[in-house]
Amino acid sequence: MGTEFNTYKVTTPVPPLPEVDGESVLNLFDQNNPDINLFNIVDDELIRLSGSQMYYYKFFRGPQDYDEVYGEQTTKAITADPILVHGHYEPRVLEENLTEFGIELMNEQLFVFNKSYIEQILARIPIPGDVLLPKFQNQKYEIYQVQEDSFEAYGVYHMVCSAKLLRDNDAVQDTPLVDDNPDIGVYSG
Repeated sequence: MGTEFNTYKVTTPVPPLPEVDGESVLNLFDQNNPDINLFNIVDDELIRLSGSQMYYYKFFRGPQDYDEVYGEQTTKAITADPILVHGHYEPRVLEENLTEFGIELMNEQLFVFNKSYIEQILARIPIPGDVLLPKFQNQKYEIYQVQEDSFEAYGVYHMVCSAKLLRDNDAVQDTPLVDDNPDIGVYSG
């Protein structure tokens, strides 16, 4: 069989797209529709009803020691008083994987929040380094990735936070942030 590419060649050029000024006639969703806020309120209520309560410890970035090997800061300043928030997650069993370094406890979780709700409660969006403690589970999780899961046609936004199991040690401390100590940095928010 011969390889002839000319048999499937398009002979008519594609017509140019029409120039549209302002509103498009092809726009299916009205962004100024008041129902968009209704969908957002319903989404927030669904997360509160089907989700659970958790304690949220805010992380304060500062000029702390950065560990190049682990790719994280060794001394982390988090708030002493947590904020009670509502979110959705599916609890998973701890995995005990045997690696070349011994048995490692692994447990990664996805936490889902309504974006407008969590921004209102925290006065900012979640950031990597924040710590979560589910109210019905005695395990702390450190957020390492934050993504926006958006349904832009309806205006409903989710914040999806990927978190890993946090091992309690002296590196995660409730450090008071004052101007007198230059070692830990000051939160100016």
